[in-house]
Parts: sequence; C-alpha cells; structure tokens
Amino acid sequence: MATIVKTPSGTWKALIRKTGWPTTAKTFRTKRDAEDWARRTEDEMVRGMYIHRAPAERMTVEAALKRYLREVTPTKRQSTQIGEHKKAQALIKHLGKYSLAALSADIVAQYRDTRLAGDEDGNGKRVPRSNNTVRLELALLGHLFTVAIKEWGIGLPFNPVSNIRRPAPGAGRNRRLTPAENKRLLAAVDTYSNPMFSWIVRIALETGMRLSEIAGVRVGQVDMLKRVVRLEHTKNSSPRTVPLTKAATSGFQAALDNPLRPPETDLVFFGEPGRDGVRRPYLFDKAWTDAKKAAGLTDFRFHDLRHEAVSRLVEAGLSDQEVAAISGHKSMQMLKRYTHLRAEDLVGKLDKLAQ
Repeated sequence: MATIVKTPSGTWKALIRKTGWPTTAKTFRTKRDAEDWARRTEDEMVRGMYIHRAPAERMTVEAALKRYLREVTPTKRQSTQIGEHKKAQALIKHLGKYSLAALSADIVAQYRDTRLAGDEDGNGKRVPRSNNTVRLELALLGHLFTVAIKEWGIGLPFNPVSNIRRPAPGAGRNRRLTPAENKRLLAAVDTYSNPMFSWIVRIALETGMRLSEIAGVRVGQVDMLKRVVRLEHTKNSSPRTVPLTKAATSGFQAALDNPLRPPETDLVFFGEPGRDGVRRPYLFDKAWTDAKKAAGLTDFRFHDLRHEAVSRLVEAGLSDQEVAAISGHKSMQMLKRYTHLRAEDLVGKLDKLAQ
C-alpha cells in the first residue's frame, strides 16, 4: 500500500514502496490526486507496465540535447557534428523548456508546422525553412529520444517524434550550367589570387566529388600514375576510388606541385594555420560568392557543380552503375535525383532512334 502524508507546505505526498521496484514518490496539491496517482501506479507495477517517469519529468529537452551533444555527437563525423550543433539551437529555442515527459506528439507536430511556415527574423519577416531542414531537425530530436530511452534509462512510454508525419524530401535541385555560364565561371575563378580556388572548382566539375571530399584529400590519397583519388571518409561512410579525367588530373598535379605547400601538412588544399597552429582545409566562401557575382550566376550553389558533373557523366554515355561508382551514390533513386539531362540534348538521340 502507498503511504499518503501531508507536507509542512500543505501539499500531499504519495510514497510507494514495493518489492522489486524502486521507491517512488510524487507530491500533489490535493489528497485525492495523490491517492489516485498511487492507485494507478501500483496497478501498473502489478501488471508489469510501470515506467519510472520522474527522470523524464525532471530533464528538459534543452538539458537532454546538451547531454546528447556532449556524449553522442562527438562520435560522428566532423561535418555532422557542426550540423547537429546548429539544429540543436533551433530545437532548444522552440522546445527547450519542455520536459521530456511533457513533449507530446502534437507539440512536436506544432514545431514542424511552425518551422515550415517560418520563424520571424529581427525585422518581423517570416523566414520559412525547407522540408529537408525540418526533416533533419526532427531526425535529431527523434534520435535523442531513442538514446534517452535505450541508453540513459529515461522512463518514457514512447518516442513522440515517431508518431508524427515527417516533411517529404525535396524534389531535388535542377540547376545546370549553360555553356556560356560555364565559360564565365571558369574565367572568374581563374582570376582569383589563390590558384587553389580554381583547381578545386575545376576538380568538382570534372569528378562530382563533394566539397568536403575535395577539401579533405591528403597527398597520399592521390595516385597520379593510376589517375585516381582514394577517398576514405565520405558522406555515406563508404570509401571509394574516383577516376580522374585529364582536366582533373591536371588540377591535382598543379596542386601537388604547389611551391607554397608548407611541410607541416599533407592536405592537398591547405588553409592558413589556426590559433592552435594547425592547418585545416582551405576555405573560400567569399571567393565563391565573388566568382558567382562576376560570372552573373543566380541561384547557383557549389554543390550544384556535383549535379553538373554527374549529369555530364551520364551524357557522356557511362552506365548508371559506372556513374554511381564514381559519385558514390548507393541507390539508383538517389543518383536519379542528382542527374538532370537537358531535354534538348536528348532530341538528337531520339532522331537517331527514328532512323
């Protein structure tokens, strides 16, 4: 039986001691509420369905996310760590004050809808978030609950994120370079003071490698004799070997022969030393923005170079399997999203079939 006692402050405390279960207590405003809770809890214990909710009621979403960022996030790739810290800030802003026990599926659904509709910026203007951004934020929140339940022993009956609809993935970008845009872009990058910028852009156009993959390449990964680059750390965690076109080979050869290469780093594309004296990959955000402006490119991102490269490989006649081996796509569906053939380029092929 539960013990119900009145506290000095005038509230009522229910205390349950039952063999095989941890001592459980909770305070209520009225005696009847305390008795009802004690009766329900004892019944759950008898039926083997009791969940110790106190830790979930005490831990806020903000505290849980901070613990996740300390314990779980550091086990992931550097690029993933940066992204999770950013996503956590949005979750903390909207949901941080809720306890894990109080965060229900309808509250998470409201968060989803609010983010898709857009948060207000400093000028009172709503800034909508993309489906993919919100989907990834929900994925982080969902995994937080999974870890809390399975590893931290936080008593929760279910994961609230698993009970809501996730925003559908975007249709994928369809931005291709026209021949004139391609010419202007290469001319713009070639005029930049640091030649590494030009080499990186040209390699991206020739190989379809991601920016993180190019930036992280070490000297030992480039085999100029066989004309391949062996990537050890990729987005999908599967190492792959990328064959190099003649233009890509020239870009890597120029980078390897760079007379300014410092002896303390083996990065092919190296930046200035940080405060700790360590050289990290070369960054060129401003140079990229300036080059796009000089080339007159609108709505064009660096990652679109990967789309362009993969589409060119398909247009060159390579099979889907061959393109996937170069680009690293694990499924043909994902490869399809990254491959955008120009309809006008297919007209000639259709005419040949009709002959």
